[in-house]
Amino acid sequence: MILETGRIVAIEAEGVWVETIQKSACGSCKAEKGCGQSLINKWDGHTAYIWVLLEGRKPETYHLGDEIQIGIPEDVIAKGALLVYMLPLITLLIATAVAHHQFAHEGITTLSGFVGLLLGGVIVRWHSWRSRLDRNLQPVLVDDRKPLHFYQAAGQH
Repeated sequence: MILETGRIVAIEAEGVWVETIQKSACGSCKAEKGCGQSLINKWDGHTAYIWVLLEGRKPETYHLGDEIQIGIPEDVIAKGALLVYMLPLITLLIATAVAHHQFAHEGITTLSGFVGLLLGGVIVRWHSWRSRLDRNLQPVLVDDRKPLHFYQAAGQH
């Protein structure tokens, strides 16, 4: 589980909006000088707003400005990164190969590759919208009020 500390900026009945500053990993990484993410963070100090489910906790116990810790399972991040990065590349390659095989014209092949890349992006956006309310993909609140339960695969103890 990847943990991040954030500040509550809005409280709703089912969850809270948490503001995080995306700099936690950049301070500890050895490749900081050669990393594009580090450079972007130095320019703008980008903050992210993340929806976190309360999972049965009472919203009255939280206040605006409270610092809380949230957690995101590693497998969610890994699968999400594969989808976001690989799907557009795969659709680009497929569209380029099909166009090259069918037309053998450089302009049409290039245009088809671009269309394939855009199609991959649209599919990623659609999947993101479709799974936005999936509880298995949401960050979880990590605190002492309700302990986290880590599930093991069947047969492991």
